[in-house]
Amino acid sequence: MREQLAEFFDWSWFLPETFKTYEWDNPILLNLLWAIPLLILLRKGIKFLKNPVLELSLPKRITRGNPWTYLRLIPTGFFFLSLICIVIALARPQRSNERVEQFTEGIDILLVMDISESMDLQDFRPNRLEAAKSTAIDFINGRFGDRIGMVIFAGEAYSLAPLTNDYELLTALISDISFDMIETKGTAIGSAIAAGTNRLKESETPSKVMILLSDGESNAGNVDPLFAAQLASAFDIKIYTIAVGKDGMVPYGTDFFGRPQMVESYLDETTLREIARIGNGEFYRASDATTLQQIFERIDTLEKAEIQENRYKETADYYRIYLFWAMLFFLIWLALKSSFFNNFLLD
Repeated sequence: MREQLAEFFDWSWFLPETFKTYEWDNPILLNLLWAIPLLILLRKGIKFLKNPVLELSLPKRITRGNPWTYLRLIPTGFFFLSLICIVIALARPQRSNERVEQFTEGIDILLVMDISESMDLQDFRPNRLEAAKSTAIDFINGRFGDRIGMVIFAGEAYSLAPLTNDYELLTALISDISFDMIETKGTAIGSAIAAGTNRLKESETPSKVMILLSDGESNAGNVDPLFAAQLASAFDIKIYTIAVGKDGMVPYGTDFFGRPQMVESYLDETTLREIARIGNGEFYRASDATTLQQIFERIDTLEKAEIQENRYKETADYYRIYLFWAMLFFLIWLALKSSFFNNFLLD
C-alpha cells in the first residue's frame, strides 16, 4: 500500500519524457486543454461582473509592486491543474507491450539429386550438377519451419542428410557434393525414390514432399522407378520430378585446341512424367539455369506451410494516476478558495 502511494506521488508523471511514452485511447480529448484557459478567463470575467468593487485608499508602498497580492492566484492555479489532470485522464494514457508468437506445422521435404556422370554436361554453367546444387541451396534458404533431407544417387542411392531444420548444416553438405561420392556408375532412379520413401514414411507431418532431380534414363539399381513411386504414394508422399538438361548435342569439355566438345544427351521424360503422376505431383523440364530456378520457386509457392500467428497485447492504463491528482488539486482548491489566499488585496 505504501509503495502504491509512493508511486502516485512521483512527480515524474508530469515530465515531457513520460508523456512521450504514452498511447492515447481518446487522443481527440486532449484538444480540451486549449479550452481550459478560456474557461478560467470566462469564470474570472463572470466573477468580476457579479461582485461589486469596493475602493480602498491604501498607502502607495502596499499597492505598488507588493508580491503578496499574487497569493490570490494560488487557488485558481490549483483549479487550473485539476482541470488539466481531468482532461489527461479522459484521454486515457496507456502503454502497450505486444508479443507475437509464430508457429507452423511445417512440411517434410526430401531432395533427391542425381550425381551421375551425365550431370557433368555443360549445357548449364559450369555444369548441370553445380547449377542444381546452387538452386537447391537457394530453395532451402527460402524455407521456414520445414524439415529438409537429402538423398543423392548415381548407380546406387545414398542418404546424405536426414530430415533436419539445421539449414546451415544442410547447405554445407550440398556444397560438398561431388561426382566421386558414389563409385557405382549409372542412374538408379527407383533406388533413389525408395531411399527417399524410407526417410519419409515414418514422418508424422501431414504434408510430405519429394523433389526428384535427374537428367537421365533409369538404367541401374534393382527397384523399378514406377513401383517405387507407387510405394511412395502409398505413404502419402507427393513427388515433383524435374528433368534437367537438353536433348541432342550438348557441350562437354574441350578438345586439344580448346574447342568445346559435343556429346549426345538423352532424357527419359516419359518415366519422370509418370512418376510425378503417380506421386500426385508435377513434372517440370529445365533446359537452363534460369528455368531451373523458376521451377524451384514454383514448388516453393505450391508447398508453403501455413504459418499461424498469435498476438498478445498487454495494455496498462494510467488514467487513475491523473484522476487521483485531479481530485487532490480540486480538494486543495476547495480548501483555499474561501481562505485569505482567495481574498488577499483584490484590486
